[in-house]
This record gives sequence, C-alpha cells and structure tokens, in this order.
Amino acid sequence: MSHLSKQQLTTLQQTLQEQREDIAGRLAYNEHYGMAATTRENISELSTNDNHPADLGTEMFERGKDLALAEHDELHLDRIDDALQRMKEGSYGVCITCGQPISYDRLSAIPETTYCKEHTPQREVSSKRPIEEEFLYPPFGRTSMDEHDDQNGFDGEDAWQILESYGTSNSPAMAEDNEIDDYNDMEIEAGSELDGFVEPYESFVATDITGTEVFFYRNGQYRKHMSSTKHLESEDSLGTGSNEY
Repeated sequence: MSHLSKQQLTTLQQTLQEQREDIAGRLAYNEHYGMAATTRENISELSTNDNHPADLGTEMFERGKDLALAEHDELHLDRIDDALQRMKEGSYGVCITCGQPISYDRLSAIPETTYCKEHTPQREVSSKRPIEEEFLYPPFGRTSMDEHDDQNGFDGEDAWQILESYGTSNSPAMAEDNEIDDYNDMEIEAGSELDGFVEPYESFVATDITGTEVFFYRNGQYRKHMSSTKHLESEDSLGTGSNEY
C-alpha cells in the first residue's frame, strides 16, 4: 500500500500532467528550439560564407544552446512519462535503490524523481571538468613556457602580446584596474616588461653626459606618474593616506 494519500497522489499526478503539457507544447511550438531549421535559414543569408564570420560563430553558439535545452526538455519529458506509468502500476513514490518511501515534500519539489534524498545520484556536485581545460591549462595551453624554469624564449603569450598591441575589441572602460586610461595599459603585463630600463621613472628622467642637467620626457609613463602623484597629494590634503592615527 502506498504511503501517499489519494489526495496527495492526485495532486502529484496533476502536477506531472501540467509539466508534461508545458514541455510538450514548448517543444512542438518552436520546433525543438529551432533545431529543424538550417544554419543558413537562421542567419538569413544566401550563403554562410560571407564577410561576417562572427555571424556564423554566434549561430553556432545558439545552436549548441538550443540543442542542450531540447535535450534537457526531452529527458525531463521521459522522466515525467515514467513517473505517470509508475503511478498506474502502483510503484510510484518508492526509491529504486533502497526501496524506501520517498517523502511527500521531496515528491512535491521533484514529482518525477525515482530516488530518495539519501540515494539521489545528484547529491554532490560533480568534480568532472571539460577535457578542453586540460589542453588550455596553463593559460595559452601548451605554448606557454613561463612555467618552465629552463625556458625563456618566445612563446604563445608573447605571440598574443604582439597581436594585442594592434588592438582588441576591449576599451579602457572595460578594464578591471581603475587606473587604466590608455589602450596600451590594457595589454597583458603592460608596464611589467620595460624595454631598456628597469623602473618606470627611468623612461622619462634623463641627464646630460655630465649628470648635472636633468631632463623630463613627457611620455606615457611620465603622465601616469604625474597623475598618480596628484592623486596622492589630493588625498593628503583631505587628511587621507596619512600614517597619523
């Protein structure tokens, strides 16, 4: 005899039927999330080979997302049909692992479940990661040589830095650092690899051959230094940044 009352079974059956109608209608209405249409039809082009490869990339992403949503709904629909069948057979509400009754609270939350809380296979978050992560780690994948002590030559990161110097779709407004005001400062390790000098100030401070005359070159490092200095002076004038307590 089922541990669920007749009213509880009726309520759960009605919930399952409503979910089934909703999922079946959604799959039928949008033709399985547009999976029936071809890529050419979705991007409204005579040919997929045009001057906008990003369109095809966007469509590829959307098709992958639609496929995942359709598979999720179809799996959910199968589980609902299985639950309704078990209701007819009188085996609904029993854990298929331990054979113990599943609580009504759990069935109310997941009416199609076949497991009790103690034996559900999704009790813990899976530690499995996409296989692509093994290929992409470390950053820049197998082309990164920074992790090798005996390697200091040109690697994948250096190649990207050269390409990045020609510009990307990002802007200083999108940078995480709040002191970024120049596109060049957005590059990977910007300012950390100083060509021809060690400290940033050495790029704009110079002297003559005797060392008596001092010159300042108003380059990017100079402007950045002056901006930072003015910011610190402003904080001191307001009483912030002081070591006095």
